Amino acid sequence: MDFVRMENCRKLIAYAAPMALFLALLALVSLLRQLGQTFWLASAEYWVYPLQTILCGALVAMFWRDYELRRPARLIFGLIVGVAVFALWIAPQSAFGFPPRLEGFNPSQFSGQPLLYDATVGMRFLRLVVVVPLVEEIFWRGFLLRFLIREDFEQVPFGTFSVFSFITVSVIFGFSHSRPDWLVAVITGAIYNLVAWRTRSLSTCVFTHATTNLLLGIWIMKTGQWGFW
Repeated sequence: MDFVRMENCRKLIAYAAPMALFLALLALVSLLRQLGQTFWLASAEYWVYPLQTILCGALVAMFWRDYELRRPARLIFGLIVGVAVFALWIAPQSAFGFPPRLEGFNPSQFSGQPLLYDATVGMRFLRLVVVVPLVEEIFWRGFLLRFLIREDFEQVPFGTFSVFSFITVSVIFGFSHSRPDWLVAVITGAIYNLVAWRTRSLSTCVFTHATTNLLLGIWIMKTGQWGFW
């Protein structure tokens, strides 16, 4: 029994620790913004986000064998959904005349320093397209969506549907984002939950999320709407 408890504890840590660290570093950014008068404190995201990318990516790599990241299923479906969610995120500004989101993580701060600029953009895309989809899908769909059905979550087949779990994860996922994105993020959480249910594949959820984020990153760089970072 002790071995079983230890194994369950390890699984819980594997699925939850990357997200916990990710959120802790976001909180650090908010704290440093309040404390600092210099650029590197008042704009701490320019160095905390790369650190977040490295540390959270390392945690995911450390626990890689604990995740159910088998070969993706129904990739065309995941691709279509990823594109549709991207369209959903940009619709308020691109289709309905909402004010552009110009304030945010702007790499042009370093436009006069090509190496720093390229490194900043590269790390931002690594975070957006690789680390965030892995950390969030492992936690929201891989862990919480099943944990809310049964505490011993690994005994719940991935993609199992529960009304309570579906709604709760959609709402919490949505409200974990910035306030201007709450409504769209709640809808996105529900859509990604549906991907989990229809494909029974955590890898496909990661792929779908990464598709959305890649397109969003390209759109941000093209339009300068840094508030979507």
